Amino acid sequence: MERDNRSNSTDFFLMGIFSHNVASGFIFIIIFIIFFIALIANGTMIFLINTDPHLHTPMYFLLSHLSFIDIVYITTIVPKMLVDFSGQGTISFLACTAQYFLYQTFVGAEFFLLGLMAYDRYIAICYPLRYPVLMSRQICVIILVSSWFGGSLDSFILTPITMSLPFCSSHQINHFFCEAPTMLRLACGDKAMYEMVMYVCCVMMLLIPFSIIITSYTKILITVHHMNSAEGRKKALTTCSSHIMVITLFYGAALYTYMLPQSYHTPVKDKIFSAFYTILTPMINPLIYSLRNRDVTGAMKRALGRCKRIPRVTRVEFQQSRSKSKWSS
Repeated sequence: MERDNRSNSTDFFLMGIFSHNVASGFIFIIIFIIFFIALIANGTMIFLINTDPHLHTPMYFLLSHLSFIDIVYITTIVPKMLVDFSGQGTISFLACTAQYFLYQTFVGAEFFLLGLMAYDRYIAICYPLRYPVLMSRQICVIILVSSWFGGSLDSFILTPITMSLPFCSSHQINHFFCEAPTMLRLACGDKAMYEMVMYVCCVMMLLIPFSIIITSYTKILITVHHMNSAEGRKKALTTCSSHIMVITLFYGAALYTYMLPQSYHTPVKDKIFSAFYTILTPMINPLIYSLRNRDVTGAMKRALGRCKRIPRVTRVEFQQSRSKSKWSS
């Protein structure tokens, strides 16, 4: 027990996304650009949704919170990752635990939020006349609370289980952050019970929102199939296309990470899939919803129009104040 407690109190060493220093400067620049675009794109989505009255709808209310989750969980991982490019790959046990806990909470919340957003699309297409009632402000708040509760519950269960394991003496984490499969691989001794508990928790975390997605889109497809208007079918499918693209990208990589047994995992595959849904997805999500959405592009044009009018009004007021001062003199 003393050796286990002593090993838990020492620092870990993150080996990074690549274990060698080839083109590290180029990789640093690429990751920094992706991080910067993710922050700007998601921040812009939140700003537009909160300031433009045309976007004050349940769907965009949920989208603004999706952008917020993307911001906080990419910030949990990437800044430390960029610092590690300078050669300081050490992370304390407490910092690793905190990163693990926050990451599991934010990613779990996004799992549930994306799943429950499928319910929003189901109501919008199958019950359009009752949409304001079935997707009221109260229902949206319940969706958000449920998403954060699901992510927090998963994190509160998995974090003590994972971080209480007796870790090997090397303490070298062959990854760029403290992720569940990698931390489990680093542990020594009998891990069968821990693997089973983690596997069950992760499967449940994915199956619940995934079941909502499958059920919702099955009913949507049935409703679209019975539509008489070809234009109506096209509009309905277009409404769902952005959400389908986001869940495909996010869930595709997450299913590999959390649902496949440890025997199928390798350090290289873990890094590739983790980088995809922790670094690339937060940047891609707002671009999908903005570039493919007329409401968002319209809100952007209106916001830019307001910005252009401000200097013009300021110049007019300045000229009026000067003319008044001349008359008074």
